[in-house]
Amino acid sequence: MKSVVIHAGGSVTVEEQPLPQIEARDDVLVQVSCSGLCGSDIPRIFHAGAHFYPITLGHEFCGRVVETGTGVSDLDAGDLVSCVPLQPCFDCEECHRQLWSQCRNYRFIGSRSDGGNREYIVVPRQNLFRLPANTSPVEGAFFEPMTVSLHTIELAGGCRDKEVIIVGAGTIGLLAMLCAKALGARSVTAIDINPERLALSQRLGADYVFNSAEMSASDIRSEMSHRRFDQLILETAGAPQTVELSIQIAGPQAQLGLIGTLHKDLNLSSATFGQILRKELKVLGSWMNYSGAWPGVEWAQATRLFETGKIDLSALIAVQGDADVYAGAVADLNGKPMSGKIMLDFSSHMEGQA
Repeated sequence: MKSVVIHAGGSVTVEEQPLPQIEARDDVLVQVSCSGLCGSDIPRIFHAGAHFYPITLGHEFCGRVVETGTGVSDLDAGDLVSCVPLQPCFDCEECHRQLWSQCRNYRFIGSRSDGGNREYIVVPRQNLFRLPANTSPVEGAFFEPMTVSLHTIELAGGCRDKEVIIVGAGTIGLLAMLCAKALGARSVTAIDINPERLALSQRLGADYVFNSAEMSASDIRSEMSHRRFDQLILETAGAPQTVELSIQIAGPQAQLGLIGTLHKDLNLSSATFGQILRKELKVLGSWMNYSGAWPGVEWAQATRLFETGKIDLSALIAVQGDADVYAGAVADLNGKPMSGKIMLDFSSHMEGQA
């Protein structure tokens, strides 16, 4: 089978590997349909950020069930499933409290073990989410990243009738925007430094867009003065300057959901820190995408949003192709952020086997 393998130093290769085999009662052999590149994968590829090399990444994927272990009775061959990549121990105190993301002994498919950027993978049953029959493979591959923003919205108590402000209009930000619109936000604002991303935000339904490379925080805050109450700000860019901007533009008692992962130190001035206190901001740290009964309410919510047809993913994808196309697109990034989602698509191979 073909596998996209990452070697130390940023080498991206397509290699033939043996087909994985079912070994445990709860194992499921999955034929991968689609797998997306996550922004968190870029440091793993280009900045020595992986736990080991060589590694096959991929935690945003879906596929068809091929075979199940003897202990699996609720999945059938041909079922479309999405990967739930977190592997909690289910035994520590955090897990007993359903705080899956804080598990003391977790593993993670596509990071701490090889992932779905290959034609076949064996996954424990508890790490598969069965998708409705009308779900497309592309939608299935977007379940994991979409539930990231849904988790933050869940932590904030929902977003209905709130002024939702997305700082960073990358893939996670745009998904957050689509979810907020679908879940009844009063308005949705997108802030970014990239004019193309802002134009895409408008096409996808943003009510307001601001270019923070051209406008100061005070100018943006002034433009939003008539919408300064009941704000939910979602910081998705993961940069020190966008975290600071989020604090500076926030209205009174705004909720600030921090989604983006920082790779540089955040040094706030005393004046900026003082705004957190003076405006009584509610700062929400958000990690991964699980809450409640495993794997979490976010996954069921994503299902409902796709079923209602309110989530259009077509504009988010920059590259979609087979292993060679995918590997070339990833290598071309050379450590830079994606300008749109890069998708590994094995559908032509699957059609050839039909």
